[in-house]
Amino acid sequence: MIQVGKVLLSDELLEEFFCCDLNACKGACCVEGEAGAPLKTEELEPMMEKLPAVKKLLSEESIKIIEKEGPAILDSDGEWVTPTIGDKECVFAFYDDQGILKCSFEESWDGTEKDFRKPISCHLYPAREVELFGSTALNYHQWEICSAACELGKREKIPLFKFLKVALERRFGKEWYLELEQIAVQIKKGPKTL
Repeated sequence: MIQVGKVLLSDELLEEFFCCDLNACKGACCVEGEAGAPLKTEELEPMMEKLPAVKKLLSEESIKIIEKEGPAILDSDGEWVTPTIGDKECVFAFYDDQGILKCSFEESWDGTEKDFRKPISCHLYPAREVELFGSTALNYHQWEICSAACELGKREKIPLFKFLKVALERRFGKEWYLELEQIAVQIKKGPKTL
């Protein structure tokens, strides 16, 4: 583990390579898993405000579920998550013309910081944020559906933390990310010798 400010990061975030390959996985991370996307309480209001824009992209089934359950539900741990269709894909996901599952929030995002882009848990993926002894920790969630992303990241030589740059800056700030980059450079150089 390394620490940047008050955030703990698993070493894999600096050591592993990653770059989403949607042509290979077809957006499987929006389908697979035990529940919908984890949500922060402060994301609920911006999601509600954005509903009219995203509904234009959603299936009738998704809209019915959102109207019945709301845009967020409490999971078995009492945490907010997005509802799913039949315990599968997130209700806010839609298939594009190539059969790739995409996020309706991101698709309708206007490019500004004021507009809700997507849940931060989705933006940070495959990093998962958890609270650990009063601190925020980021771990790398590695599983088979992202194997093509790992291969592409290795070919393109994109470290996971660099792939996640925009999401990490959105979550922790640009200064925090610059500090992370500096730490990564020092780690790559190795320990100083006398």
